[in-house]
Amino acid sequence: MPSAPAVPPTPPVPLSALLAREDLALRQIAGPSGPGIVIHWAHTSEMADPYPYLLGGELLLTAGVHVPQAAGSAGGPPASGVESLRDYFDDYVSRIVAAGGAALGFGLAPVHDTVPGALVSACDAYGLPLLEVPPQTTFSGVARAVWQLMAQARLAELRRVTEAQQGLAVAASRPDPVPSVLRQLAQRVAGRAVLYGPDGTEIASAGREPTAEVDAALAELAGVVRPAIRATPAAGREQDGPTASTATRDTGPQPTTARTPAPAGSRPAPSSATDTVSGAHLAAYALVGTGQRFVLAVVSPQREPADHTIASVAAVLLSLLTGEHQSGAGAARSSALVRLLLGAPPEDVAPLLGTGRWVVVHARPDAQAPDAVAASALGAALGSALVDLADGVVRVLVPAEREPSAQPGWTLGVSAAVAPRDWPAADTQAARALARARATRTTLVRHGARPGLADLVPHDEADAHARALLAPITAVPALTDTLRTWLSLHGSWDRTAVALSVHRNTVRQRIARCAALLGTDLDDPDVRMELWFALRRI
Repeated sequence: MPSAPAVPPTPPVPLSALLAREDLALRQIAGPSGPGIVIHWAHTSEMADPYPYLLGGELLLTAGVHVPQAAGSAGGPPASGVESLRDYFDDYVSRIVAAGGAALGFGLAPVHDTVPGALVSACDAYGLPLLEVPPQTTFSGVARAVWQLMAQARLAELRRVTEAQQGLAVAASRPDPVPSVLRQLAQRVAGRAVLYGPDGTEIASAGREPTAEVDAALAELAGVVRPAIRATPAAGREQDGPTASTATRDTGPQPTTARTPAPAGSRPAPSSATDTVSGAHLAAYALVGTGQRFVLAVVSPQREPADHTIASVAAVLLSLLTGEHQSGAGAARSSALVRLLLGAPPEDVAPLLGTGRWVVVHARPDAQAPDAVAASALGAALGSALVDLADGVVRVLVPAEREPSAQPGWTLGVSAAVAPRDWPAADTQAARALARARATRTTLVRHGARPGLADLVPHDEADAHARALLAPITAVPALTDTLRTWLSLHGSWDRTAVALSVHRNTVRQRIARCAALLGTDLDDPDVRMELWFALRRI
């Protein structure tokens, strides 16, 4: 069990909102309280050690069936059992806290008439909120109330994002679009928004002025999403800045050194980064499409799930506003499109978009179908303005040095890094990786993450063997796609059906047809291995 609880994208519910429900009549009798206490779901367990069954963020509900008989509530426990009972509840509550549990609800009747005093003391000692659940309130009623509150919070969040998108779009159409977008963003996140230039200077800003410490940290975080940097030889050492993951600082600003672009081959800069300084939440987003790496940085008093989406939309708009006339990226993309339409090969067009190798990303959102704004926001998060939306799938062409990472609310399939002439093959790889990611409920799957045995065989011989072996079924693409997906999912009928969006009986019929045409036993692991080897070559 990880020390940091994994929580879903759905907004959490403040414990105070649950306590305010008069129909539940819940009463907090121990532990901390306040708006900072939130729960992500409700779970019922009568296990003496619920640790293995908790994911983190739960309101754990129990009727105390697991409590030793020494805890008899009528008159309290016998004197001889006081110490053992106290030890029992200390262990019980400490395990809940270690698993990341948010609160504990103890139901009265039919097992206990009152909440054991040793449990109250343990919750106070370990800082775990303890709720008394009255006899007339069922645990299912509590769980339903949690989900109702979560649905209300989700609806409010979606409304907030929609209103922010509209406000940002209106701001971008004004005569002073960049300052207007920054003002609108700062208002929506109740903080500050800053646009940094390629050299790190502040071009424009809006919102409340932060402290000097936060301002310095924000400028440093903006440098993280630019191309990798290191100290000049005169400085004598490299200096590490904040990481792309969230970090909390307990110290003041560190001494700075002169900085120059890092040499080729250094670790690529992330497209976004976050940090926390003195209670302020910082985020930085690289503006794509300029070739100059302008950076949008945001300071907010809280880190709400919708803030990232709103800031991403602002980053897309600012990319369009700064990129098109700052570096000619729009003209370059238009020229590349015209040349492709007139028959130019991809390798001749690619230099207009950038140099080096590329990866193709296929993505689907976990909830509703994507729209143009969501697709553009995803492209900004991945560090590319080359985005296509069709048939519910977002395709993004990303320079290989900007290694794609998992994105909240999306399922991604990523191709291998290829030269422009292999873009069509990479597109197929990304589609297959996305299908596998959805079938296995994985947020991101990469094609060919590690070299395999196929690399030990000359490619021309491997290709010839694959064509000969699969000749009986290659005329029917549905058969080869089904066989490939079925083998990649270890023969799972259900997961293959999900990946291909067909009925499981259709999968069974196609696999049976493959076995008949190939004249082989697909239950034989050696046969499966050989077929998988061959399928990877076509």
